[in-house]
Amino acid sequence: MTNALLALQVIPGRVLRISLPDGQVHTLLHDAGAAPDGIVVDSGTAYWTTMGAPLVDPGTPGEAGQDFSRRNGGVHALNLDGGPRRDVVPTGAMTTGKQLTGDGAGTLYWGDREGHRISRVRVDGSGLTHLIVNPAEDGIMGECVGVAVDPARGHLYWTQKGPAKGGRGRIFRAGLEIPAGETAENRSDIEVLWHDLPEPIDLHLDGDWLYWTDRGAAPAGNTLNRAPVPAPGAAGQAPEILADGFAEAIGLAIDSGAGIAYVSDLGGHIRAVPLPDGPAAGQEPREIAALQHPLTGLCLVPGEP
Repeated sequence: MTNALLALQVIPGRVLRISLPDGQVHTLLHDAGAAPDGIVVDSGTAYWTTMGAPLVDPGTPGEAGQDFSRRNGGVHALNLDGGPRRDVVPTGAMTTGKQLTGDGAGTLYWGDREGHRISRVRVDGSGLTHLIVNPAEDGIMGECVGVAVDPARGHLYWTQKGPAKGGRGRIFRAGLEIPAGETAENRSDIEVLWHDLPEPIDLHLDGDWLYWTDRGAAPAGNTLNRAPVPAPGAAGQAPEILADGFAEAIGLAIDSGAGIAYVSDLGGHIRAVPLPDGPAAGQEPREIAALQHPLTGLCLVPGEP
């Protein structure tokens, strides 16, 4: 169980700390870089991705007018007990950093949306490796967003959201290692577990359950979902919707000990959703914080009393 969350405010880019007992919000870092998106804590250090600064078409409102195809994303770090921000993957070494996760053993994994790939690196910046690389001609259908890893079973999971509100989102699985003799561009072990989802975004693996946010169209979109992890070679079961009505659901963190899922959205809200089989089962979802700016990535702060 934990008493705090870290959340990313995308504009202006900040790292926020949210106290769960009272909902108080403290700015941990005022300059997190351009459009931060995914965050994780590993051994007392916060790591996060940035999407980079987009090219903006003033004649097209909202996200549709933002072009993130320039290669100016990165992965960054900040010790929670103080010290300066530093780069793990310097700005410009990747295209659009999305959800970030870790394996608990010093390796970070993330989705690179316009880069059409899933990548990993050691927390010291060494060993940058691309695990999945989709063809550029796949366009928006090849964009990778959410990521989760299962080191015990050697699996990598990721989302490809497809067009906005398009109902063509997918969730995939492959091995954490590229099969011998193959490449990130041409792997034989990729499984499509779910397809035709509204617009899946961030993932979280907890035991034998896979959870994800979806920012697609209602009623199945703007939801928190879960489903059992499929057996090798099997398709995923129809997802169970745990909560709906989000304002563009993005970030996701699961506190399995407390039986709570936390979801952030672009409306600036963070909600706590009791899990059906946890100690908080039967309680209603509640709002933890309501801010004036869009929120993206979300993670627990481990080890706090």
